[in-house]
Amino acid sequence: MATSAQVTGAWILVILYMGITLFFVIRGALKIKNISDFAVGSITFSPVAVALSLAASMTSAATFVINPGFIANYGISGIISYAIVLPFASLVSLTVLTKSFRKYGQSVKALTLAQWIGERYKSRNYALFMGFLAILLITFIVLIAVAITMVLSKALNADPYMVLIAVVVFIFGYMMFGGANSMVYTNTIQAIIMLVVAVILLTSGYQHFSEGIGQLMRKLAAIDPVLIRATNPGSPLFRDFYEIIFAQLIVGMAIVVQPHIITKSLLLKKESDVNRYLVVAVAAQLLFFLVVITGLYARITFPDLMAGGVPLKNDAIVPTYVMHIFSNGNLAVVVGLIVVLGLISAGISTLEGLIQSVSTTITSDIIKPLTGNWLKNDRSMIVLNRLVIVLVGLITIWLSWKQIASPKLSVGIFAQNGVYAYFASAFVPVIFGIYYKKMKAGVALTGSVVAFAVHFTVYYLMPLLVNSYGWSFGLFTRYLEGPVRNPAIACSTAVVISTITVLIMIMIDKSKTQKPIQA
Repeated sequence: MATSAQVTGAWILVILYMGITLFFVIRGALKIKNISDFAVGSITFSPVAVALSLAASMTSAATFVINPGFIANYGISGIISYAIVLPFASLVSLTVLTKSFRKYGQSVKALTLAQWIGERYKSRNYALFMGFLAILLITFIVLIAVAITMVLSKALNADPYMVLIAVVVFIFGYMMFGGANSMVYTNTIQAIIMLVVAVILLTSGYQHFSEGIGQLMRKLAAIDPVLIRATNPGSPLFRDFYEIIFAQLIVGMAIVVQPHIITKSLLLKKESDVNRYLVVAVAAQLLFFLVVITGLYARITFPDLMAGGVPLKNDAIVPTYVMHIFSNGNLAVVVGLIVVLGLISAGISTLEGLIQSVSTTITSDIIKPLTGNWLKNDRSMIVLNRLVIVLVGLITIWLSWKQIASPKLSVGIFAQNGVYAYFASAFVPVIFGIYYKKMKAGVALTGSVVAFAVHFTVYYLMPLLVNSYGWSFGLFTRYLEGPVRNPAIACSTAVVISTITVLIMIMIDKSKTQKPIQA
């Protein structure tokens, strides 16, 4: 429970945050003339601002709120996976893909990833297919909404359901008008706050290192020896190095093809800004990824994962830790409120990007193609886009409350399942579309369909066969057992099989074209 001083301070903080945000939203909204302005902006931003916006939207509340909960539950194995392997793969992938994607994105004037794929392969049907798949990103919107709700409800001692509604109404409401122009302003401010908060959270457990890292390890081992091991066989996410390293390397490489990440570079107006943009973005994200270490501090603080005699759900561990650790003394309360602001910023920064990209995709890549010439001007497109945001907001409230009331371990599992399926399907068309000029639309589409089918087969069908009918898939069976499964296994399998499928199709196609003509 937050103290009265924490609650009062949190209310003041929320009101100030809302006021500053609305100022920038109004400023950005005045610049919007068409759907392109909403999607990629009409203002020239500095590469530092865009880089901080990317860092804020790429790391998100999953990194600051949800993932540290997994670390509190499962220990060092999670640190290896989420703070070392995933950052390495994703940041290398971001650096390699950004320049190539940006060049092609600018040449075809793509507003969304679905449009980029449609233009690259000269296929409206492919763009429509990817547009429908983008609806899966709503699962990530739900994760962010739940994370923000958990933080605010703890800080305000308020009913989570009422907080959820207020959060969705406010954020979705201002995103109906501001679009990319306001988003870069607000994301930059949020990223700066997140940098400060990342340092505060990482140093909040300094007392555990007074005698070196060995002291931290001894404290964790006293709670449960498995917490300091490189693998955690009893966890659903970090059982072995295949799960911790291989699967996360594949996920990290593919994660960059999410539309709110890879299209961010299109906000840069000059090619000379790209290198500076990447340096700042990578440096900020490395710091953000390390925040999951806070989960270890939380586990030492709550060794039995109980607070006030009540078991802590995974997604409530970090908010509860923050309220507990920063509750004694006026200075501690102030610092704690800054941390709360940072946790909220981590969520809102990504939520804005997702709302903008999902709504633009539904409007431009699904509704517009299916309605022919019904949408005749920019005004009608903008109005429709706002109605889409309202619909997505209502869906978010419904799904988020279900995840708050009865999650399967964490909303993170729910979100990963949807998001991973999306970028597994997008991986082949983006990678081959950039680096293989002769890639055919039919081959790329086959890769996307295979990835989509394999992901959900591995996540739903194969576990059903194992758990209900006793089937065995050899060593792979262990990843299919139990009520909670790791979406990274399904995603990495989907990416590998779809990539192999496409490579085989390319080789067959080459052999046909190179076959000598018989006399």
